[in-house]
Amino acid sequence: MPATALRKPWRSLRRQREAAGFGLWVFLGSEVMFFACALTGYAVYRTLWNADFLAAARETNVVYGTLNTAILLTSSLTMAVAAEGARAGLRRLTLACLAATIAFGLAFLVVKGFEYREDIERHLLPGPGFALPAPAAQIFFAFYWLLTGVHALHMTIGLGVTATLLWQAWRRSRPLRSPAFEVAGLYWHFVDIVWIFLYPLLYLAGRA
Repeated sequence: MPATALRKPWRSLRRQREAAGFGLWVFLGSEVMFFACALTGYAVYRTLWNADFLAAARETNVVYGTLNTAILLTSSLTMAVAAEGARAGLRRLTLACLAATIAFGLAFLVVKGFEYREDIERHLLPGPGFALPAPAAQIFFAFYWLLTGVHALHMTIGLGVTATLLWQAWRRSRPLRSPAFEVAGLYWHFVDIVWIFLYPLLYLAGRA
């Protein structure tokens, strides 16, 4: 079969969008399993040492956590508008919203950096010299550092993808109707949804 015949189906924008969406959902399924395992471990240990976990959760900085929640929810809005703008062929709107999404993502990481610095200064890093006397508090903060660290890594990857799309759209090397914008939006929303689970577990627990 000629090579051109093999490539022909992928000239259909609908098939490109379906393939890209399917591939991303498979990838997100593997990511969901990872976070589900970590959150299940958190739930098990919290059931065993509920009082210690609640006491440790009260030591997290709820101001930073709430600020980052607001930042991420706003970034989801700008990313959604960017994806819809690209689909409609609105170049200026797409570029502006992609740039805004990147700005919000960077702001999230900056706030998280300030929070990590404060945690380290207060000796809330599990290991020798840990500040809290409760035995299971170190387990809570082990989950805290694991979950927020992996989430920050995913956010960094999302920033790289979004910046690449912004650069390509600005140079007109990628058409706005490319499914890449929708796929990037799905990934970004996934990262935001994960944070929606982490926020009450790590910042609001023990404060009711």
